[in-house]
Amino acid sequence: MDNTPVITPLEKRFRGYLPVIIDIETAGFNPKKNALLEIAAVIVELDSNGHLGLTERYSTHVIPFKNSELDEAALKFNGIDPHHPFRMALEEHEALELLFKPIRHAVKRNHCTRAILVGHNPAFDIGFLNAAIARTRIKRSPFHPFSSFDTATLGGLVYQQTVLAKIAQAAGIDWDNEKAHSALYDAEKTAELFCIIFNRWKQLEALAGDGMAVIAPE
Repeated sequence: MDNTPVITPLEKRFRGYLPVIIDIETAGFNPKKNALLEIAAVIVELDSNGHLGLTERYSTHVIPFKNSELDEAALKFNGIDPHHPFRMALEEHEALELLFKPIRHAVKRNHCTRAILVGHNPAFDIGFLNAAIARTRIKRSPFHPFSSFDTATLGGLVYQQTVLAKIAQAAGIDWDNEKAHSALYDAEKTAELFCIIFNRWKQLEALAGDGMAVIAPE
């Protein structure tokens, strides 16, 4: 019996899109008025057994764009001081290109057509990402402009939770409240969750393919 795993490449798994997990920290809720302060990207790819895992991580602090508004409540929530001298922040255009370059390479490496944003309640992240792209006049974003995958929805389906911390705990992912609301930390935990759900689904597919009755565990 041939036990070689049947692997569906990412280019065919997600209609030609490469999932890239994005988390953004901001100075408010309005993407056209409030500053983007921190952005992180995590690239996920298949291993030789067809399991999805984290392969690359990138993050940077961002200098508030000219005339942007800084909401004090938002800054208190995420703990970011936009004027801290050691933030090592980049201008928006430079920050986006820093992340987009390896994402483009990953898209090409996996024979995909473009990236698709994976986020926790991603409407927020994609709104700020698209606003920053428009401000910086980047002509070739690697991301689909409006489609996304939502781990809040997936978490509600699989773990009956929608808050990232609670889903992570239900999925057996280590969670540190002291590190939460850092863009990179949240992106990594969101990526871990996405991979767990993907790989769990693959296991169910394999069982169904063997003719076994499959009941998703509680």
